[in-house]
Amino acid sequence: MIHSIAIASLGVIEATDVEFGPGLTVLTGETGAGKTMVLTSVNLLLGRRADPGLVRAGHSAATVDGIFSLTPALANRAEELGAHMDDEEIIVSRTVAAQGRSRAHLGGRPVPAAVLAEIADELVTIHGQADQLELRAANAQRDTLDAHGGAAHAALLASYTQAWARAVAAKRAFDEALNSHEDRSAEIESLRGAITAIAELNVQAGEEDDLRAETERLTNIEDLRQYIGKAQAILAAGESSSSALDLVRHSLEELRHATRFDPSLEATYERLNSLCLELDAFADDLAHYLRGLEADPARLAALHDRRAALRELLRGRASDTTELLEWYEKAQQRLDLLENSRHTPEECQRALEEAKEEVVRIGAELTAARQHYATSLCDAVTTELHALAMPNARFIIELTPRKPGPHGCEDVTFLLQAHPSMQARPLGQGASGGELSRIMLALEVVLGQGSTSPTYIFDEVDAGIGGRTATEVGRRLAKLARHKQVIVVTHLPQVAAFAAQHLVVNKDGASTTVRAVDGEDRIEELARMMGADEASDVARRHAQELLNSASMEESRL
Repeated sequence: MIHSIAIASLGVIEATDVEFGPGLTVLTGETGAGKTMVLTSVNLLLGRRADPGLVRAGHSAATVDGIFSLTPALANRAEELGAHMDDEEIIVSRTVAAQGRSRAHLGGRPVPAAVLAEIADELVTIHGQADQLELRAANAQRDTLDAHGGAAHAALLASYTQAWARAVAAKRAFDEALNSHEDRSAEIESLRGAITAIAELNVQAGEEDDLRAETERLTNIEDLRQYIGKAQAILAAGESSSSALDLVRHSLEELRHATRFDPSLEATYERLNSLCLELDAFADDLAHYLRGLEADPARLAALHDRRAALRELLRGRASDTTELLEWYEKAQQRLDLLENSRHTPEECQRALEEAKEEVVRIGAELTAARQHYATSLCDAVTTELHALAMPNARFIIELTPRKPGPHGCEDVTFLLQAHPSMQARPLGQGASGGELSRIMLALEVVLGQGSTSPTYIFDEVDAGIGGRTATEVGRRLAKLARHKQVIVVTHLPQVAAFAAQHLVVNKDGASTTVRAVDGEDRIEELARMMGADEASDVARRHAQELLNSASMEESRL
């Protein structure tokens, strides 16, 4: 519930503090005094849109601070956001800048205004004249009926919403599968061909370097013979001429003689001897390589064919064989997915039919539940309307079957039959402002009994009514206030007389204040609301009689 709000520099209000108690609280005052501005401040704390035009002239910003008590669930949500709680109470603040962005704080922590709005949905229910107009809309009427169903109905409604979402997704998948069937078949065929070709060619990672080297060798076989032959002849020319190896051997022999005169040359001799042996082995290797240099046209042709096949497989898929083998693995996975996918047009169509059947099945349950709750709500609201000076009225809810949609399989229409001799007409066509006010109040009294919202705020919900009807409106608001905190902006003394707390909004020059009245001050305010002279003893007696009558009426609730 709302405990208090502190308002500064907001519209006609320069600075004021407002305390709210449990039960029924009324806000009264002269037209233009700023009653609506008090509710505007509450709306700001509940995350509603901040209008810079609300800032009082000459001030840079308007501020509103409120103290609320939260339900355990909302308290947990606030603590998750890092807000500070004080004995299940929390301070909510809103700053509206004349220029720039507004700021919101929850328990001392900056939060987006949307977070306040999220909490407000479960904390406060606000109704004004705009809501009476909204009550004429089909969506609002359907939501009102569903609200009467409580938690069990909400769960059924959620099941239907989920079933509808699955059906929509199934329809989209079917359309996509149908449209992409040819593309899918072409992709399968392309993947199969590439996978088969890579498997048949038995591609090895990095083999293109080996193929390139072998191709280069076979292509230049004659040049290799010439160069290797010369190199081998220089090292070991044979018996007919001296070779590099002969010269090294001769040098080794001379060095061996020199070691007889200088033993320190033994190490040099050993080094040259090792080189001589190495050159002898190297010459044998060259001779062996030269003997193996034979032209192989068939092998060379096979190499060219394989390299061409590899280039064809690499094109558009990879830059080398290592990447091609990685592509091969992914292509196999993709092919398996396409060939074994349930997203074929046939499978998607079966899934769509199943989803449709689920929508129809749950939709039938939802329709039956709405019919049940419609009967209950009609009876309860009609009873309340009879007590609100509409003794011959009948509230009717009509469910018209329709093609399944996101909200069910029927349209919900609220009708009012003002008299048995008159035809029932939709609220948007036949109900007056006063009748809409009473219907809305009747709905709130009925729905409020099962609502989890702890606070109700009504902004001139009694517009367009008076006399005995006004007294019944006050009585119904008092009845609702037995279990809820109810805050009402009213011009009717018959309603104000039922309040447990009476707040008067006074305008003094350019400033507005809010004060609680009781005793003689309250009688004076009720007399003013009756349109009588403040000094009239008759008006005061009427005001006192009104209070006494309201007290007696309330005792019977």
